[in-house]
Amino acid sequence: MIGRLQADALADADRPRVKVEIVESGLRRVVLTGRWTLTAIAPRLEELQRQLAAADGRAEWDCLAVEAFDSAGMVVLWRAWGRSLPAALAARPAHRRAFERFLATDSREKSAVAGRRPAGGLHDVGGRLLDFGAHLTDFVALIGQTALDGLHVIRHPGDMPWREVSANIYKCGVRAMPVIALVGFMVGVVLAYLSALQLHRLGADLYIVDILGLGIIRELGPVLAALLVAGRSGSAMTAQLGVMRVTEEIDALATMGVSRSLRLILPKVIALAVAMPLLVLWVDVLALTGGVLAADVQIDVGYQVFMDRLPKAVPLANLWIGLAKGVVFGIAVALVACHFGLRVRPNTESLAAHTTASVVTAITVVILVDAVFAIATRTMGVP
Repeated sequence: MIGRLQADALADADRPRVKVEIVESGLRRVVLTGRWTLTAIAPRLEELQRQLAAADGRAEWDCLAVEAFDSAGMVVLWRAWGRSLPAALAARPAHRRAFERFLATDSREKSAVAGRRPAGGLHDVGGRLLDFGAHLTDFVALIGQTALDGLHVIRHPGDMPWREVSANIYKCGVRAMPVIALVGFMVGVVLAYLSALQLHRLGADLYIVDILGLGIIRELGPVLAALLVAGRSGSAMTAQLGVMRVTEEIDALATMGVSRSLRLILPKVIALAVAMPLLVLWVDVLALTGGVLAADVQIDVGYQVFMDRLPKAVPLANLWIGLAKGVVFGIAVALVACHFGLRVRPNTESLAAHTTASVVTAITVVILVDAVFAIATRTMGVP
């Protein structure tokens, strides 16, 4: 019985209390006592809020007798004070520092909200230009760091994570072959079908070999493979790095002294640089096969005619141009995917937004690079 009474007395002493005293000049002095923690204030939260709200905003606040504060107790007082420190506040140094941190955090949040302006007009254009400049700066820095890592690996081959390279070649190359084969075959069939209808009217059936060979080997094959890889593998790379950013695995690598660019980015770039030319060859073969079958059905231009005319209609230089495009497209898609993956903030909304932006940007970059290739190689491979 005595022990229970002692426990009740201790619990009553720890209970948070608000005492208002009248001092000289009619001002009030609010004295807080007890433990202002979540477990202590939860049963009496409404009562304490009413007592605090009744206190004058110009009152003197004495918190020296408070035994303990936690974030819940500080939030209750912070709201009662109107989200600012009272002019007259007596508190322990540790408690005062905690309230000053509340003040600093709240001021930053107000500044961020006040600094936002409605989008539109010149302000919107300037913001987009600044955002583009930041992306471009980070992307150039990523290219430079990847190049430095490549030079480091050349001098120290043992530092190269070959298993990651092999795994990325398998995921981005081998596992992408079925969908690329299906799309390539169907594109070849459609292109041959549409071309055959027009050529047959003009009596130029044999020129379907020229159209299919030059169009697929030089242009459609590399671009089609790059677009499919950008949508499939590029998004997967961005999501992987984004999840690692959300779960702070990248920060853990930095803490352990492991280079994120050497361990995460360089293997992906090398893997796509190796896999893309092979995928280009794969889509070329399937697209030409589909074109041969469609041409044979439509205008009776069979396999033997294709085999005889294709080397004459499409010089070998076009094949090398297509393979070179594959290498450049693979590097570009990998760098864009890694760039957006590293910019993901630790929340799921940012992960989704950056994954979408990665795919769109990679496709845009592929088309722009293909246009540069078309201008630079306009006199090469022409029969």
